[in-house]
Amino acid sequence: MKKRRRKKHVMNLVFVFWTTFIGVFLVGMTALLIYYTTVERDAAGSLPEKTAAEKPVLSEAVTAQKGEQESPAKQEEPKGQETQEQEPEPEEEPKGKYADILADSEYMQTNHIYAKETAEEGKVTLVFAGDILFDPAYSIMARMLQRADGIYDSISEDLMAEMQNADIFMVNNEFPYSDRGSPTPEKQFTFRAKPEYADILHDMGADIVSLANNHAYDYGEDAFLDTMDILNDIDMPFVGAGRNLEEASAPVYFIAGDIKIAIVSATQIERLDNPDTKGATETTPGVFRCWNPARLLEIVSEAKENSDFVIVYIHWGTENTDELDWAQLDQAPKIADAGADLIIGDHPHCLQPIQYVKGVPVVYSLGNFLFNSRELDTCLVKAVVTETGLESLQFIPALQKNCTTSMLYGEEKERVLAYMRSISPNLTIDTEGYIAAP
Repeated sequence: MKKRRRKKHVMNLVFVFWTTFIGVFLVGMTALLIYYTTVERDAAGSLPEKTAAEKPVLSEAVTAQKGEQESPAKQEEPKGQETQEQEPEPEEEPKGKYADILADSEYMQTNHIYAKETAEEGKVTLVFAGDILFDPAYSIMARMLQRADGIYDSISEDLMAEMQNADIFMVNNEFPYSDRGSPTPEKQFTFRAKPEYADILHDMGADIVSLANNHAYDYGEDAFLDTMDILNDIDMPFVGAGRNLEEASAPVYFIAGDIKIAIVSATQIERLDNPDTKGATETTPGVFRCWNPARLLEIVSEAKENSDFVIVYIHWGTENTDELDWAQLDQAPKIADAGADLIIGDHPHCLQPIQYVKGVPVVYSLGNFLFNSRELDTCLVKAVVTETGLESLQFIPALQKNCTTSMLYGEEKERVLAYMRSISPNLTIDTEGYIAAP
């Protein structure tokens, strides 16, 4: 009995063992099958993507690198089409007879040469105005500062259009820009404008200013040097002043419409050996004085050799009279002989005659343009230049009144034109102000 029971017990143990083993084996195989099925599904991309919040954020550098290294599938182009890289368009090279100069920016800067686009091909329109003043201690600027639109309320819209639409607009800057210096002792009128007022020149449409006058040095050397620095800072070309005589006498050139125009500026005023307005020397700053015209004539002659058209903008004459003085009459023909094609004068604060001297038009004085509160006739002078020379010259009548300057029309326009005819007998001025040689 004991043997049979022991045998039965052993059989029960064997049965339990194999039953357990087979159960564990089946469970393991089932788990393994589920695992491989899941891995294959993940590899095939059948599971949902992570939400935006769960995705890791790439740095900008990594993102940029990723964009540059796209997969071949994204970079592959359709068959038969070659990948073409976008090449930048080449800059248009300068054309015309001055192409070499225009392509050399360093040469242009060294030689005071500026490139200008023209409104009309083959023609350059130049407009000239007389004296302006931005000193806030004087009425013209004090009133301008009180007006809502400043300079735009001080010059009529039609005059402003002539100035801004000109290819080259030039005006006489009769004062320094500075916060430094002291007024010249015993000088009756001394002027100085705040440096920030220089931007008004751009508002007016100015392309170049003359500093060759008897007020550029009113607050001494420091203010004079500041003026040139400030004009350079706002990219406003100036002529007739410099840190030495070479700079002060150097012409400014404009290449416009394939025409090269030279502008020279000098002053006869004051007519003293040691004037308040210092003349530049070989080593000291100042204006370009031409009381002795020898250097001026030399500069004009050189400018003629290096350009198509030469303009001399000169500070001369006697104040407050339309009578020409002997120094104007003496120098005008010499300047014409030296090579000037057009002579424009200022300083007398009033209009003076227009003449042709040795075939060269001379506008002896433009008068004040925006200078004081006095009621005075004034003007713009417009010249159109082509490759063959001066095509037209026009006198545009205007009036300075109540610290504003406005273009004239009708009877008032004709009144000023009639006056200019009366003091300029040897030429014709038509009803639109166009000037013709006799």
